[in-house]
Amino acid sequence: MTRRHPVNRAQRRLDRPPRERFATREIAFDVDGDTCRGTLYLPGGDGDEPPIVVMAPGLGAERTFGYPAIAERFADAGYAAFLFDYREFGASDGRSQAIHPANQRADYEAAVERARRVDAVGRDVVLWGASLSAAHVLTLAAERRDVAAVIGMVPMLDGRAIARRRGGRYLANAARVGLRDLFGHRFGRGRTVPIVGEAEEIAAITELGAKRAYLDLVDRESTWRNETPARSLLRVANYRPVERLGEIRAPTLLLAGTDDAIVDAETVVDAAETLSHGTVVSMPADHFSPFGEDFEPAIGHQLSFLRDAIDR
Repeated sequence: MTRRHPVNRAQRRLDRPPRERFATREIAFDVDGDTCRGTLYLPGGDGDEPPIVVMAPGLGAERTFGYPAIAERFADAGYAAFLFDYREFGASDGRSQAIHPANQRADYEAAVERARRVDAVGRDVVLWGASLSAAHVLTLAAERRDVAAVIGMVPMLDGRAIARRRGGRYLANAARVGLRDLFGHRFGRGRTVPIVGEAEEIAAITELGAKRAYLDLVDRESTWRNETPARSLLRVANYRPVERLGEIRAPTLLLAGTDDAIVDAETVVDAAETLSHGTVVSMPADHFSPFGEDFEPAIGHQLSFLRDAIDR
């Protein structure tokens, strides 16, 4: 998990902080009898107990898919970061790669509670997510009052709206295969679909150019498969965290890409108006480039927000 050079194609040219600038520790925690696993990144030196940023991957991804570079930069800037895999993905228990928003939120809540028990960090907890995990942290922030700040990068705010933009044919086919899997998997007749596919495929992500960009973030040593149970499509399409934004009281950053074909930047800007303490940044980027070619401006906005949002 702490390998340095390089683990995916998209980040080969990133400027990573020197390894001696931060420390890492592997941490596990239980959720409903299963084990989730993650890596804690700690700032170097003997300063005060830092705030901790709890991080999880986006739709269908593992924590090795570009996320360590962000966690390292948080640690280099003086924040702790706890980056974990959901159940069914990566190093955590389960291999189905099922995308289940409610279960993933439960994993996230358990990760927050585990992070609070780390002796080396302070009490301030920041919830961080990208794409689907941004949907999770926004929903959790609406339910909790013990969150210091929230960061949602290219946030998936409305699964229904995204599915509708793909057209009636996609909706009909996704519903058909999703329902077939929902009922059939109980009898050994389940179906899978790609997590990321071409525009004509039935997949969780189908937008033009997304497949190449997504696969360029895959850790070259990962055993990840480009597939998820088809019932995942139903769960994602019915996920609408946009309805909860008005309940969030913590300072919140939404980072939108003006070239994002999956999450329309204007919808993010409009949604941010319902936040009581919201900051929205629209930058020239697509859904995946904040992990690669647009990494520096994206991480710069996030660090600037944290400096303003948290009393260090």
